[in-house]
Amino acid sequence: MAERRLDGAALHDWAHAAVGDLLSHADEINRLNVFPVADSDTGTNMLFTMRSALARVEAAAPAGDVADVAAALAQGAADGARGNSGVILAQILQALSDATAEAATATDLADVDAALLGAALRHAVALVVSAMGGDLVAGTVVSVLQAAAEAIERRADERAGLADALGAAGEAAAAALDRTPDQLPVLAEAGVVDAGGRGLLVLLDALTGTVTGHTPQRHAYRPAAAAAGSPAVLHDAELAPPQFEVMYLVAGLDPAGADRLRGALEGLGDSVALAAAAAGRHSVHVHTDDAGAAVEAGLAAGPVTRIRISALTTGRVAPGGWSRPRAVLAVVDGDGADQLFGTEGACVLRPDPELVDPANGVSADRLLRALVDTGAAQVMVLPNGYVAAEDLVAGCTAAIGWGIDVVPLPSTSMVQGLAALAVHEPARQAVDDGYTMARAAAGCRHGSVRIATGKALTWAGPCSAGDGLGISGDEVVVVDADAGAAAARLIDLLLSSGGELVTVLVGEAAGAAGGEALAGALAEHVRQRHPGTEFSSYATGHRGDVLLIGVE
Repeated sequence: MAERRLDGAALHDWAHAAVGDLLSHADEINRLNVFPVADSDTGTNMLFTMRSALARVEAAAPAGDVADVAAALAQGAADGARGNSGVILAQILQALSDATAEAATATDLADVDAALLGAALRHAVALVVSAMGGDLVAGTVVSVLQAAAEAIERRADERAGLADALGAAGEAAAAALDRTPDQLPVLAEAGVVDAGGRGLLVLLDALTGTVTGHTPQRHAYRPAAAAAGSPAVLHDAELAPPQFEVMYLVAGLDPAGADRLRGALEGLGDSVALAAAAAGRHSVHVHTDDAGAAVEAGLAAGPVTRIRISALTTGRVAPGGWSRPRAVLAVVDGDGADQLFGTEGACVLRPDPELVDPANGVSADRLLRALVDTGAAQVMVLPNGYVAAEDLVAGCTAAIGWGIDVVPLPSTSMVQGLAALAVHEPARQAVDDGYTMARAAAGCRHGSVRIATGKALTWAGPCSAGDGLGISGDEVVVVDADAGAAAARLIDLLLSSGGELVTVLVGEAAGAAGGEALAGALAEHVRQRHPGTEFSSYATGHRGDVLLIGVE
């Protein structure tokens, strides 16, 4: 078996692979989530936490040594931890950071071998158990983590290489995961394995793939069909779990202070976790009905940062819990776009107004909040180029945990979103409506006009600052000193394969008077050069591109 050294670069690659694999398995993991709270967010929380860890590495130590990369992963995870599963993942990464830092003080540490990884995972077991109050609950992620640590330690004692040790760890973790329903009655009654344990197996398999070049293939873990609507799950719902999940970081806690804070939080709710993080901080997590009191308990213990309060849900919606059966959520930019899409019946979500360029400017958290706020049981999502793919998947996956049937549509521009919205019919079956809207969006050829900010060489030739750039897909296809002329040439290219309607959205960069004149000139151009083709324009006031152009 080929083996790659687990140095800083490889650890960075593992973090990147882990984010991708968690993204692929987030829905699967969420569906397994019944313990400690059946809120269907374990996969999403692990994904958010791992993304935060990766972002810290890429910002702080992309080419650092292995101890530096491990430290950055731990800090990023602590800063961005979500939920119980995120806190546990942060502790595992903290254990890896502690182990590599200690090893680096004794020798010139170049990479992590089997013995060091086994020691790190053994340390992780201790940290996780301590964070959760000192009691090891069998049938949880800790059982899977413990099995993996023991397997690696055994293979390390036999002087096996890292690849062989990881293979053994993966098999041991998978076997331990299969045993979790036998160890935890709530899992058996729901017909599932532990969700956190499944997430840990994803991470271990990603590490195996990084080291060996081959990621183990696992069967999909699904709730047992016979367990649907199991008494245990329904009973948990009837017990009215706490309303809020509260998380924050608190600094300056000594052991006595940590004990006092834990006691105060246990008096306010459950799922209490106090996890040691870097720089003398503790990551705090609790489920409670009194979010204010939970925050005040932290403030009494020390300086508090990164306060995050989320509403908890079991992922089951009571009949009549939605105000309407279906809605369209359109992500748009500009006051004019807000009015345009709203008039057409869509719910509107706008990117951060502080952004100069709002592309990918909507986070998964904001998307989830907007999906819930629609009040609809089914939501068609038009991202329109303002939501990154990973945020779109994570936000929609989290919304499924709220009981919302979400259909993300392939609109990468607001002109495609308008085309999809034009054929939306709430009375149709959701599958038919989604397909029709997706087909309309995909059938809308689109481009944009942007002003060049400097000299560059494009596929259409060189450009200078102030030139108008006609963009189709990801490529500059037109360069002209005049933005209006660039737009006209771009329209000609988009219409070269036919079209019946040209739609132009005018952004704020054009200015009020200038935008109106530009739209008028393009309307005349279409009338003269493409007779019979309809033309419509709207002053949307979006940022970034001067014009967005669609052809249907």
